[in-house]
Amino acid sequence: MRKAKPSRPRSGEGRRARRRSAYHHGNLRAALVEAATVLLEDRGPLGVTLRGAARRAGVSQTAPYRHFPDKGALLAAVAEQGFRRLARAMTRAAGQQETDPARALEAMAVALIGFAAAHGAHYRLMCGPAVRGRDHPALRDAAFAVWKLLTETLERCQHAGRIRAGDSAAFAFVLWCLVHGFATLLVDEQIPPAVLEAMPTEQLARMTTRALFAGLSVRS
Repeated sequence: MRKAKPSRPRSGEGRRARRRSAYHHGNLRAALVEAATVLLEDRGPLGVTLRGAARRAGVSQTAPYRHFPDKGALLAAVAEQGFRRLARAMTRAAGQQETDPARALEAMAVALIGFAAAHGAHYRLMCGPAVRGRDHPALRDAAFAVWKLLTETLERCQHAGRIRAGDSAAFAFVLWCLVHGFATLLVDEQIPPAVLEAMPTEQLARMTTRALFAGLSVRS
């Protein structure tokens, strides 16, 4: 008597199984955010859609609505992820300069500019008008965490006598204007070619940050 061959799953069943595995154990939201991030880097914010993210994540077109009511909510989640990644990059950079808060603050500024250079579309979304923290509390909190890192490190510089006494929030705002302005000029390709040819981006970022520190330093 011949043994029956084990039945193979139909192609449609295989696709459904792959889709289920994409968000098994609650990974659907993360998979959609990651897919939307890739679309953002490739096509800009206009190229990000719920359907496109679903297609790239390998799930059904209705699956995104489990977590995101509309495209704006998905973009806000992508921006939130960007701020959290930026905070980790800044923390890592500062951790290599633990004994010198001024060098740590400089390293954080350089890390922010480096992040913007590597993820231009992501940085534009994070700091642009497409999504606002006032409408998305998680995004607001993630952005504030970056601001808090800068402010707390600047306060450490003050306590160590590396920066003069004063309103740390005001000083941090000046630093943010400088660093964010540099990053935006870099992402938008507005830095004159002659400047970039004369000095690598990281070196230019350090020089710019040190010029600010010189103005904030304790005067004898």
